[in-house]
Amino acid sequence: MNVWRRLSGSRRALALAGAGALVAGGLVTLPVTVAHAATQCEVTYSTNDWPGGFTANITVRNLGDPVNGWTLGWTFPDAGQRVQQGWSAEFSQSGSQVTARSLSYNGTLGTGASTSIGFNGAWSGSNPKPTSFTLNGVTCNGGGPTTPPPTTPPPTTPPPGNKVDNPYAGVRGYVNPEWKAKADAEPGGSRVSNNPTAVWLDRIAAINGTPDSSSNGAFGVRDHLDEALRQGAGYIQFVIYNLPGRDCAALASNGELGPDELPRYKAEYIDPIAAIQADPKYANLRIINIIEIDSLPNLVTNTSGQPGGTAMCDTVKANGAYVNGVGYALAKLGAIGNVYNYIDAAHHGWIGWDSNFGPTADMLKTAATASGSTVGNVHGFIVNTANYSALREPYVRITDSVNGQTVRQSKWIDWNQYVDELSFAQAFRQKLVSVGFDPGIGMLIDTSRNGWGGTARPTGPGATTSVDTYVNGGRIDRRIHAGNWCNQAGAGLGERPKAAPEAGIDAYVWVKPPGESDGSSKLIENDEGKGFDRMCDPTYGGNPRNGNNPTGALPDAPISGAWFSAQFQELMRNAYPPL
Repeated sequence: MNVWRRLSGSRRALALAGAGALVAGGLVTLPVTVAHAATQCEVTYSTNDWPGGFTANITVRNLGDPVNGWTLGWTFPDAGQRVQQGWSAEFSQSGSQVTARSLSYNGTLGTGASTSIGFNGAWSGSNPKPTSFTLNGVTCNGGGPTTPPPTTPPPTTPPPGNKVDNPYAGVRGYVNPEWKAKADAEPGGSRVSNNPTAVWLDRIAAINGTPDSSSNGAFGVRDHLDEALRQGAGYIQFVIYNLPGRDCAALASNGELGPDELPRYKAEYIDPIAAIQADPKYANLRIINIIEIDSLPNLVTNTSGQPGGTAMCDTVKANGAYVNGVGYALAKLGAIGNVYNYIDAAHHGWIGWDSNFGPTADMLKTAATASGSTVGNVHGFIVNTANYSALREPYVRITDSVNGQTVRQSKWIDWNQYVDELSFAQAFRQKLVSVGFDPGIGMLIDTSRNGWGGTARPTGPGATTSVDTYVNGGRIDRRIHAGNWCNQAGAGLGERPKAAPEAGIDAYVWVKPPGESDGSSKLIENDEGKGFDRMCDPTYGGNPRNGNNPTGALPDAPISGAWFSAQFQELMRNAYPPL
């Protein structure tokens, strides 16, 4: 996983909730052409209902002259309908009359432009939909209500939830007792075993628990959620990781589903997870889903005509398995009021080049709007998942030059635009906003194994003999090549999980639980769908994706997800900040 590929705002105060597919509550579309040319408009109002509550998603399209600042108004048909929490607009209610005013970033609507807003609401009695809207005081009327069939099955009685801007802020994270027990069994492991880590759902069986597995554990999704409640945790993290034809450019993390098994992915994997997460008993728990690591960037960098391109990546790009699978997961899980979706966005050593940076952002947008989803189902993105890229490079800046030569010409940087994960994450966030994601999205950085401490950690810049001596002597990341991703020798624990550490960053997280293997160093037969990738073999000389360099992998590693004691001990020895 996380293979290298080379191809030569202000924060929202109330986050998006339940915006997405056309759902069971129905939809009303009101097109209009009135005499007031400046405010010709079309309003689409859809709801997702459950007993006593609902989520409304509203799209306003300007069919008239451009407007700079807008106010949408309507009257609820039932006196018991109330707006409780809104997003992407300033909501107010007096009696049955509701007003939604534009915010600074979405107030300008050109002719034909549209914007989406929404809210969580409550009802007592009934929840009929408004049939008339006004835009800047002019009625948007005409047209009758229409109810097209839902594009995805509705979620199972979702709780209303109260989404917050940053789900990591102000609350304790869930400590997986199965991971904690393994860490505590290691000498010195109790120093880190109380940190929150993510629960990986890497196959259908993991939903109910796999007590006889070398990875996962006896706890299923509901067990973990119940334990989180018992702990009094404020958030819990799951890795949604079982796409058809999973990880098309690597073998160590291949999955159980073939590239044409999207229906199984939906019905047997996503739907059961959503049904459990939507149980009202978990409504006050912030459920964070990390969506399908190492998937969408593969469609940009690892198809035919690119170094190391694979037939499997060609297949899943052509049949839409990844795009539609991710879109379905976002729509289904995003409809739950207390669920937060973060899509995997690779790392700087994969998409930091100009040729990959923009196309990957576009691919993420394509998936976020597939299978009935909208960008409203995306709370943010995560970089460096299960990877080793340094958080910061204090002694090598991408703007440095040596003897008049830019460090981008060094073999290590190889013309990349970034040299560490923090600068990349912040820049990529801005790019994602520019292609249509909400300005309030937050980034996560997996710091579980990117500390690179210990005796090999540089204490200053390298020699200025050449760009290579300068970069290699001063870089914190001690890998042989930035494309090496499997069980890297010399790595250490990175920053401990922390909320809101930098601008635009929701949290540093340990999504890859330290001590769990990336893949086996030799072929190990198993019934978990885990393959053998030579990038996990310390004797392998590499491939085009890592510049034909040695892998730098540790020996004697078990299959991906299984406990790797030697690696855990090394991660603790080389932790930075030190333990």
